[in-house]
Amino acid sequence: MKPSRRNFLAAGLALPAAETSLASVASAAAPAEPKFEYRTLGKTGLKVTSVGFGCMITSDASVVERAADIGITYFDTARGYQSGNNERMVGAALKGKRKNLVLSTKSHAYTKQAALNDLDTSLAQLQTDYVDIWYLHAKSKPSELLDELLEAQRVAKQAGKIRFAGVSTHAGQKELLPAVVQTGHFDVILTSYNFSMDPEMEGLIAGAAKAGIGIVAMKVMAGGFRRVKPGDALYNILKRDGAMLAALKWVLKNPNVHTTIPSMTDMDQLDENLKAMSSRFSEADQKLIARQLDYIRPLYCRMCGSCEGTCAKGLPVSDVLRYLTYADGYGQFSLARERFLELPGELRQVRCGDCAECTVRCPNGVQVAERLKRAQELLA
Repeated sequence: MKPSRRNFLAAGLALPAAETSLASVASAAAPAEPKFEYRTLGKTGLKVTSVGFGCMITSDASVVERAADIGITYFDTARGYQSGNNERMVGAALKGKRKNLVLSTKSHAYTKQAALNDLDTSLAQLQTDYVDIWYLHAKSKPSELLDELLEAQRVAKQAGKIRFAGVSTHAGQKELLPAVVQTGHFDVILTSYNFSMDPEMEGLIAGAAKAGIGIVAMKVMAGGFRRVKPGDALYNILKRDGAMLAALKWVLKNPNVHTTIPSMTDMDQLDENLKAMSSRFSEADQKLIARQLDYIRPLYCRMCGSCEGTCAKGLPVSDVLRYLTYADGYGQFSLARERFLELPGELRQVRCGDCAECTVRCPNGVQVAERLKRAQELLA
């Protein structure tokens, strides 16, 4: 019997009552109680579980509610996730548990007033008077840290609507993270960080952590790709042997990462991710992620920034490939399409098949032209 609630219930109903009691089956089948590891989120002083909950692609409120009930303390959402419905779901799931949790949300707005309007909407959807961390979302250049957005965070702090100011980033960390530290404004950085990225990320994260900034890691699964099907080359490796768990453990071995927000859509993923707090990264895990890296090399954009500005037709290559990962890696087609349709109209009309030769060269081996073509066929 697999230790999952659904399989346990199904197996329990199938067993004759005369042969075994439901209580004895539960004792044998229930997963072991998770062990929780807590870290301090930089100068905020917040104590958080090293495995938090990324709610972006979660649609089942019962998974979020159970995570809070069993002890996860950090939950992350954003104004734009699922067209705002994600915040509404998270608010309903965590209602009545708010005081024991650290809750964060984000705004992708570009002006002070629009950002503050987003925050008010977020608070209403989340059914709370404040959020612990409010992120300026998806920044990749120091020039995007606009004075009026920083002012919006200061205003929100003074009003008691947020406790701490954060910034999130998918790419451009080499320039952005030092700039964030230099401002002296931010309390928390939410950054992409996984085993596929350039080793220089460790130094960048260490520098920010040394300055007292809390570090939250996202994209920890390097694109997800949990949904490998039977018959695929790496099915046994990824599904049986736990490559996704190994990827999460790889991130947690860095003491400068204070918490993580892996996406979890069901109880099985929740139970698996909890194991990362009590099981250390091992040599076997290293072998697993090495195989995983070989698998994702032609598929997954590391968002290193090397291709920026190299597309002859002006496509934001790393952004489009990130949208495709939402569909291919996370199984979230609607989210991928929603993000793709936010591109300017002239970029949505670009078709890579019209180019005789691709001008983009990926140093990490991503098959850029093929992946862009797939994104256009799937999402345009």
